[in-house]
Amino acid sequence: MRVLVQRVLSAAVKVDGEVVGAVSRPDGQSLLALVGVTHDDDEAKARRLAEKLWQLRILDDEKSASDVGAPILVISQFTLYANTAKGRRPAWNAAAPRSVAEPLVEAFADALRKLGAEVATGVFGAHMHVELVNDGPVTLLLEL
Repeated sequence: MRVLVQRVLSAAVKVDGEVVGAVSRPDGQSLLALVGVTHDDDEAKARRLAEKLWQLRILDDEKSASDVGAPILVISQFTLYANTAKGRRPAWNAAAPRSVAEPLVEAFADALRKLGAEVATGVFGAHMHVELVNDGPVTLLLEL
């Protein structure tokens, strides 16, 4: 499981022109988490990554989302497992199929909620438009 996390001033996701999830705070401390799942991932990994993200000190004054109650926008992102080693066309064989990935992305979001996070999400498998204002910029790849 991989999570590409970005510190954002604001972020929103649209499906068919309608906003389905958004995060922002007056102080601008929010996170966007793009979540990719591979074949051997499980709910335990999803929970551990959620805990890692919730405690990660990447906000102002080295604070974590848990310190300030930062909202988190969670978006499924199978392309995080693209294999681009050969040729010009990415291979997707490392990305888990929907039947595996969708419940694990949901488990990740649910784990964040259980930790106390305000979580917004996209729509799994939908064509989404994600708008964000990256702050810093700060972008990190989390893996277990």
